Amino acid sequence: MVKIAPSILSADFAKLGNEIESVKSADYLHIDVMDGIFVPNISIGLPVLESVRKTTDMALDVHLMITSPLRYTARFAQSGADIVVFHVEAQPHDDTVAAIDELRRLGKKAGLSVKPGTPAEVLFPYIDNLDVVLVMTVEPGFGGQEFISAMLPKITQLRRAIDSRGLSCEIEVDGGIDLKTSRLCVEAGANILVSGSEIFRAPDRAERIKELRTGINYTLFR
Repeated sequence: MVKIAPSILSADFAKLGNEIESVKSADYLHIDVMDGIFVPNISIGLPVLESVRKTTDMALDVHLMITSPLRYTARFAQSGADIVVFHVEAQPHDDTVAAIDELRRLGKKAGLSVKPGTPAEVLFPYIDNLDVVLVMTVEPGFGGQEFISAMLPKITQLRRAIDSRGLSCEIEVDGGIDLKTSRLCVEAGANILVSGSEIFRAPDRAERIKELRTGINYTLFR
């Protein structure tokens, strides 16, 4: 089943509660956390996550684009995240293992993400202990970028590795996801689609979520 995760990076923060309500038919709510160091942008942090947690019972999918995420994984988990995904490039191997273990002790789902320039093989030592791997299909840091189609083989490579080990680890994609690219990602092996502007700019957000999930309009691009 394809799952949809609207990214609130594209929402209107002046009316965030209403914005979240408008996408409640989605499977997850995606929250991008950026520190201005690991990526060249600053977004939101723990206070916003805590407020969002009080606003909705949606599963919160938190993507940490920060340096040394081990420092904060427990705090984000305790502040309301259901899934915490951080970058394999952001810290040494031992800290990555420790962060995954910590999330599991706290009863949360753990995920690792890779930037476009990082090969899929970097994730192979971890996937047995992960719930999610996130393939960035744009350079992390800003919304509204163009989808990098060269990432599709990376998705397929991860899908083969996961399936060959008989794992239940899911594959999430983030960046430039619309009705056309979502189909390409699902065909490559992804099953969680993060989409920001495609959903929040749609006149009927619930309908756009449905289209992304079920592929109603995929035939337009064949």
